[in-house]
Formats: sequence, structure tokens, C-alpha cells
Amino acid sequence: MTGTSTKAPSTLDTYRQVLAVTGRLLPLVSFLGRLPVAVIQFGSVLLVTRTSGSLATGGTVACALALGQVAMGPFVGRLADRHGQRPVVLAFALANSLAVAGYTLGALRALPTPLLVALGVLAGATVPGIGPLARARGVALVRRAGGDERAVNAVLSLESTMDELSFVLGPALIGVASVVAHPAYAFGAAALLVAVCGTAFAVHPTAAAVPRAAAEGRPRARSGDRTRMPRQVHVVRVGLVLLGVLLGGCGAGITALTQELGHEDQAGLVYAAMGVMSAVVGLAMAAVPERFALPARWRVATGAAALLSLPLIVTHSMPLLYVVVTLFGALFAPNLITGFGLTERAVPRARLAEGMTVAASAFVGGQAVTLAVAGRLAQAHGPAAAFAVGSAAAVLAFLVALRVPPLPAPAEPATPAVAAP
Repeated sequence: MTGTSTKAPSTLDTYRQVLAVTGRLLPLVSFLGRLPVAVIQFGSVLLVTRTSGSLATGGTVACALALGQVAMGPFVGRLADRHGQRPVVLAFALANSLAVAGYTLGALRALPTPLLVALGVLAGATVPGIGPLARARGVALVRRAGGDERAVNAVLSLESTMDELSFVLGPALIGVASVVAHPAYAFGAAALLVAVCGTAFAVHPTAAAVPRAAAEGRPRARSGDRTRMPRQVHVVRVGLVLLGVLLGGCGAGITALTQELGHEDQAGLVYAAMGVMSAVVGLAMAAVPERFALPARWRVATGAAALLSLPLIVTHSMPLLYVVVTLFGALFAPNLITGFGLTERAVPRARLAEGMTVAASAFVGGQAVTLAVAGRLAQAHGPAAAFAVGSAAAVLAFLVALRVPPLPAPAEPATPAVAAP
């Protein structure tokens, strides 16, 4: 870059630079490709409850689906690191499309609970992991193009914003389908989306951006020799599990409180308010200066989340719930973006996709288990009990953030890449 000006690029300019490297089509297909995950995660309880007549069955099957995704997510990332994203995403996207269709048909036919649990596990286990793999791909593209930490932060901010929007739009699609006809229609759309947009993400020219482990510059002495994950990675994963617990506790508390107040139909709107605020703040995170280091940023974000979660425990009206949840939502994107940023900086380059998928699985796993546990607590002791579980997890996440060791220096960029079409 030439010229005499030393003024830092604006946030909008940084996003333009990122899109110039990734291409405008990639964010679109990655967003549409990850939307089915939100649909099946949030819609499973509603679909199975309607077809079986049992809320307990709906919750059990939804938890099985989430745990299937958590268990297989790291394996998907490991395969992508070893064989490249293209064949892995292509195979899992097509398998997931068939699994979601089979799961939907099983629910419509009111199969016995064990069979529905098995179909739910299969639907979760075949999720192609487009969200975390898109993070890995975007970061690799920016690094290859010589981008700085600000550009990497913009990639992570954009990806987290798309995650938040998908988890706002996913429940909305389920809600519309339920009101107009049946939630199964939203599941049919999800199966079609993952097949079409998952395939588009897999075959996009940028799929080769993340180098395979075997293609890294250093030789591998033995077939079983793998680069070891540093301590920072494991500490961050614990923190992400706790953030998942925080969201799970808040989700269970919101559902219980809206039911207690006689406004259960507004639970989705409350989630949406939290998600929209999180998405807006997520986009603004690209403006955070590099001198505000990631470990310090995470300590501030987790500490603020712990403080802002406390008012939820004493919230007893719908207007106050909207206000408190919206303010609390402003802290979620900073926590997730920083957690993924710490992961990106700490994991070995040859295991980037695996690192991102494990980080995502840690968050989803904490959320899935807590939704089931906190839901029972809320039923027995009221919404405040579920919110208290989330607040306690936020405090623990802050204590974990205090233990994050110093990060390694950023990796030197490789040969600049040509902008994607």
C-alpha cells in the first residue's frame, strides 16, 4: 500500500478487504449452509413433541441430536485437516441431507423413542461443520493474503455474526412453518439447503485455502506423529464449554419465565432480541484495536457477561426480560469471537480446522447438556434456578479466562493468495 497517510483502515474498509480475499459468494453459501443446523437444533423439540405428544421425548431426541454433533464435530475437522475441506464437506453435506430427511420422516411416522434417538444422533453426527470450517478457511485466506490481526478479527467477527443470524432465522423459520402448516416443512427446507449450499461451499475454489496436514512444509516422521495442542487451546475450550452452559441456562430460564408469565409464544422473540444485539455487536468487533490483546479482551468479555447475567435471576416481567436479555446479548458475540480468536492463534497451522470444530463442539456441548439439566431445575425451582446456573458458569468462565497463558506470536503470512471469484 502506497501513500503518505498512516491512518488505520476503517472497519468497513477492513470488511471490504476480507470480502476481496474470500469473494462475495463464499459468505453467502456458508451462511445458508449452516442455517440448517439452527433449524434442526431449535426445531427438534417442537417437531418431535408435536408428532409424539410428549415434551420429554422431544427434549430427549433434541439432546441426542446435539450430542451426536458434538461427538463427531472434532472428527470432521480432523478429516478436513488431513484430506482437505472439499471431499469432507461434500460427503457430510450429502449424508446430512439424507439423515435430516430420514429423521423428519421418522418423527412424522411417530417411531418409537429409541429409533428417534438413533435418527437424531445420525442427523447430528453428519453435520458438515460449515461454520467452524468457514472460520478456518477465511482465516487461512486472509493469512495467505498477508492480512494483519485486524483482518483476522474481521473474519471471526463476520463468521460469528452469521452464526448469530442463523440462530435468529432458524427458530423463525420453524415458527412460521409451525403456524402455517407443520414444522416438518422447515426440516425439509433444511435438508435441501444443506445439500445445495453445503455442496456449493465444498466445491468453491477457496476450499484449497486451508493446507492439508501432510502438505505442510515439515516432514512427518511417523504416520501417527501429530503436532501437539498447546495448553492455551485446552484452557480456551474449557471456557467455551462454560459459555455454552451460560447460554443453555439462559435459554432454559427464558423458556420457563415466558411460560410462567403466560407468554410462552414470545420465547422466540426474546431469543431473537438477544441474537440480533449479539450480531450487531459482533460486526462492530472488527473495530477493536490490535493493542487490546486477545487474553485481556476475553477477561473483560467474560467478566462483563457474568455481571450482566445477574439481573436475569431477579427478572419477573416481560418488559424487563426484553431489556435485560438484549443488554446481555451484547456480550455473547465478543465472548465467542474472542474464544475463536484465541483458538486460531494457539492451534498449530496443520490442525486449524480441527481446532475450530472442537471449539464449536465445546460450546454446543455445554449448551445442549445444560438445556436438559437447567430445564428440569426451572421446572422444579422456577426460572431463577436456570438463570443462576448460567450466571455461575459465567463466573467460572471469567476465572478460566484469568488463566489463559501468553499467546505465541502470529504466524508469518505465506505467499499472497489471489482474490477469490
